[in-house]
Amino acid sequence: MTDYTPPAVWTWDSESGGQFANINRPIAGPTHDKELPVGSHPFQLYSLATPNGIKVTILFEELLAAGHSGAEYDAWLIDIRNGDQFSSGFVAVNPNSKIPALVDRSGPEPVRLFESGAMLIHLAEKFGAFFPASGAARAETLSWLMWQMGSAPFLGGGFGHFFAYAPEKYEYPINRYAMEVKRQLDVLDRQLADQEYIAGGDYGIADMAIWAWYGLVALGQVYVTPDYDAATFLGVGGYANLQRWAKAIAERPAVKRGRMVNRATGDPAEQLRERHDASDFDTRTWDKIKPAD
Repeated sequence: MTDYTPPAVWTWDSESGGQFANINRPIAGPTHDKELPVGSHPFQLYSLATPNGIKVTILFEELLAAGHSGAEYDAWLIDIRNGDQFSSGFVAVNPNSKIPALVDRSGPEPVRLFESGAMLIHLAEKFGAFFPASGAARAETLSWLMWQMGSAPFLGGGFGHFFAYAPEKYEYPINRYAMEVKRQLDVLDRQLADQEYIAGGDYGIADMAIWAWYGLVALGQVYVTPDYDAATFLGVGGYANLQRWAKAIAERPAVKRGRMVNRATGDPAEQLRERHDASDFDTRTWDKIKPAD
C-alpha cells in the first residue's frame, strides 16, 4: 500500500525518476547542438546495445554473413546515459530521441529511419532476406514483429523498470507486469511447440526482434541485480520450447557479433563500442572498447 494520491494536474519531479532520472523528461527536442558522424559505408547506425539496438546490428551481421556485401555499415555509439540521444543531429534522424536511429545512404538521397521494427523491415526488403516477399508467410512474420513491438513495453518499461530499476519496490506494479510477462512467455512457448522458429520453419526478422527481448530474458541475461534475478523470479526454465529456441539463436555467429556492437557495459571482451569494418571484431584494440572520457 502507498499513501500517494494523484494530484489534479501532474507536474514533473525530476528527482522521482529512479536510475534514469537524468535522461527522462516530458518534452521532446534537442538539448544541445552536435552533428552526427558519418562513415564510409552505405548505412550509418547510431545506437547502443540495448534489446532494441541489437535487433538491428544482428540483422546487419546476418545479412553480411549471408553474402549481402551491400549491407556494410558504420555503427556509432550513442550513450543514452550521457544524453547523446538529445543532440541536434540525433533528433534530426529520430525526433523521438530513442535509439536506434539509422540513415540509409545507399541511394541518391539519404533516408532516415527510426523505430527498430521499421529498420528491420526496410533492410530485409531491400536485400530480399529474412522476410517473406508475399503471402501468408509474410503476414505471419509481420504479425509477430508487430506483436514484439507492442509487447516489449510491458516487459521493459513495465516489468523491467519496476523489478530492476525503480528506486522503490512496490508489490502491485511488479505483480501486474510479471503476470503479463509470464503470459507473453507462454504465448511464445506455445507458438514454438510445433515449429522451429517464431513465424514458421524459417529464421527471420521476427525471431531477431523477439529474441533481443524475450530470448535474453529466457537466458537470464537481463534484469539481473545484486538482489534480484528476473529469470528466477519469472521461472523461465519452465518454458522448454522457448529455451530451445533462445539457445539456438544465441549460438549463431552473426548474433554473437551483433550483440557486441555498440556495447558499452559488461565484460570488455564482449564489447565493440563502434563498428566500422568486419575486421573490427578480430582486431579490436582498447581504444575501441574503452569507456568514453
